[in-house]
Formats: sequence, structure tokens, C-alpha cells
Amino acid sequence: MWSLIQAAGWPIWPLIFASIIALALIFERLWSLRQAVVAPAGMVDRVLAEYRQVGATPAFLDQVAAQAPLGRLLAAGLANVRSPRAVMKETIEEVGRIVAHDLDRFLTTLGTIAAMAPLLGLFGTVVGMIEIFGSQTAAGSNPIQLAHGISVALYNTAFGLIVAIPSMIFYRHFRAKVDALIVEMEQQAIRLVDFAHGERS
Repeated sequence: MWSLIQAAGWPIWPLIFASIIALALIFERLWSLRQAVVAPAGMVDRVLAEYRQVGATPAFLDQVAAQAPLGRLLAAGLANVRSPRAVMKETIEEVGRIVAHDLDRFLTTLGTIAAMAPLLGLFGTVVGMIEIFGSQTAAGSNPIQLAHGISVALYNTAFGLIVAIPSMIFYRHFRAKVDALIVEMEQQAIRLVDFAHGERS
């Protein structure tokens, strides 16, 4: 591995740094965007069952909000359960925008790495080409410098693509995952609104 890094030259280091960051973000998002963490199954039913027993007390609302991102929406709705339906929905939507922003965390960085990695690889290619042209002298070409320039150009191009392709795949996957989770949470929150105002009517 070290021999490959040496053959790729110094332009490979920004790509290695970017790959480490991308890998860390991918694992973090895989862990944080699980359905069981964001919108656990049956959470609305459990919250409603507890609400019927204890009511919308501050302690209960804090407990619900701390359970999951979906819980923050449900707690916001229950905090305004005595308000008109439009007010309750508006409050849930406001909190939902904050939750959606939190779910998008780090995705911009991952998308930037996916877009920049080929450019960093291209930069390494340009550096390698400069070394290739620099190996040409009046007395002939320096084969060692020529070979090094070629390896710098090719290794950086290849590694840039190796970093960019998985980063883009996971970026697209996480974007779709966040969108699906947001839709799921909206549907669950609407159930809460329907329950609250159906019970009152």
C-alpha cells in the first residue's frame, strides 16, 4: 500500500484525506438514518396510549421528544393539542423543517467529496503530466522521471474515481432515505392530528 502511495506522489494525500472523511460520514449516516432510530414502528400508538393516561405534561413531552426525531414532531403536536387543527399542523410542520435539516446533516459534505474527488484526481493527473514533460531534455528523456510522472497521473485519476463513485452512490442513497423518512414522519404526525381532533369532536 505504501508503495502505491509513493508511486502516486504527493497529490494523492488530499484524496486519501477526503476518502477517510467520506468513509466516516457514510458509516455515521448508515447508523443515524436507520428506521428504528428516526421513526420507530408503532411509536405513535405508544405515545397516544401514554397520552391518554398522563396527558400532555411537560415531563411526558420531553420524554417523547428525546426518543427519536419523530418524537419531536409528536411532542410539538401534543403541546398544541388544545389548539385548532391548523395551528397544530403548522407547529408540527415548523418542527418538521428543523428535523429534516438535522437528518440532512453531513450530506452536503459527502456530496461535495463526491463532486471534488474526480477534480482532485485530475489535479494529480496534471501534476503527473508536468513531470512527464519535465523529463524531456535536450539530451533525451529521463526514464525514471518519465515513469514516475506516468504513475502519478494514472494513480491519481484512478483513486479519484474510486473515492467519487461510492461517495456519490451513498449520497444519492441517503438523500432518498431522508426523503422517505420525512414522508413517513409526516404521515405519522397527521395520524396524531386526526386522533387529537377526532377525539375532541
